[in-house]
Amino acid sequence: MNDTPGWASPGSAPSEGQGADVPRPSEPVDGSGPAGNWSPAQPPAAQWSPPSAPGTGPGLPPPGYGWGAGPQGPGWGQPPAAAKPGVIPLRPLGVGEILDGAVSTMRTHWRTVLGFTLAVSVIAQIATILMQRYLLPEPTVMDPNATGPEVLRQATESVQSTLIANVPSMLITLIATLFTTSVLTVVISRSVLGRPVSLADAWAEARPRLPQLLGLTMLLTLMSAALMTLGLLPGLLVGSTAGAGLVVIGLPAALAVVLWLMVRFALASPALMLERQSITTSMRRSAKLVRNAWWRTFGVLALTWLLTAIVAVIIAIPFTIIAMVVDSNGTESLLFDGSMFSTWPYLIISGIGQVITATITYPLSAGVMALLYIDQRIRREALDLELARAAGLPEYDTGS
Repeated sequence: MNDTPGWASPGSAPSEGQGADVPRPSEPVDGSGPAGNWSPAQPPAAQWSPPSAPGTGPGLPPPGYGWGAGPQGPGWGQPPAAAKPGVIPLRPLGVGEILDGAVSTMRTHWRTVLGFTLAVSVIAQIATILMQRYLLPEPTVMDPNATGPEVLRQATESVQSTLIANVPSMLITLIATLFTTSVLTVVISRSVLGRPVSLADAWAEARPRLPQLLGLTMLLTLMSAALMTLGLLPGLLVGSTAGAGLVVIGLPAALAVVLWLMVRFALASPALMLERQSITTSMRRSAKLVRNAWWRTFGVLALTWLLTAIVAVIIAIPFTIIAMVVDSNGTESLLFDGSMFSTWPYLIISGIGQVITATITYPLSAGVMALLYIDQRIRREALDLELARAAGLPEYDTGS
């Protein structure tokens, strides 16, 4: 099936090689063609004028006949409007319609969507704050007066401490994203059909699929980590200048392969949730749906990531300023020893900003992913007809 179905206007020109046998009108009686084919009684000159408006001339269909719509009624040239039982029209979607569908779901089911994401974000942020305050080591502070090998040693220790500090928060974020994606995918599937959904219903439907979704997420994470290790390991083993050159080559190559795979399997999560498939089958489904549409999928996901990053920055800046103003002692610590990021005022105030950011961005990301999956199935598998029948639209009812 064509990935970009279109419409053909009635009365279009015949295809090449067709219409050769269609009879042509004979020539008029003007001395250059056969006589007697046309009547010699012709209308006087300058007596005919084009009709003043489309659809009003002789022989033309009356207004209101055909496809499309205009000031005087439907006309030829446009398809009938697509059915829209829920947040999106049931046809191939544009990028703006995918984003609008995600936002419309947040507005339509705001109690379910925002209530669940807010609860998950608060729990995740509390766990992150407690871990940063009590379990993680203090960040390594570099000596500005260090020179030579000491600078390299301090820089290496700083990078290691940063990675150690970020791993727990990344795992917590991964688990929070797992829960929100599972529930919000169900909410999106109901909102497309225009059906109401409660948090209890969405959770009851999503809960049995959580182990498979966790397995899929861990598998993709391990694949990414293995590829990054494979790209960096030769340079780390060789060391010295040659090793640094291998790292410069291997790191971008590994990042490119990871990016390609992540986009290729980006639709595996909604396929696993909505089709109730196994992990490997969901990955194959995603690869099939993304085939020949990799760049479009990448563009939609990149735009979504950019929007969420902008929202995160807009929210984080004022909360960071408030935290620095409230915690004057922490500001002095930041200027002298860099230990501000473990003080209670800073952690609590910045954590509130993180909760607000997650409450807004989690539904947007999950909604775009689910709608992108639905859009690709509409383009490849005519899912819009099945959705219209599932929504109970009478013109699509087959009587089954």
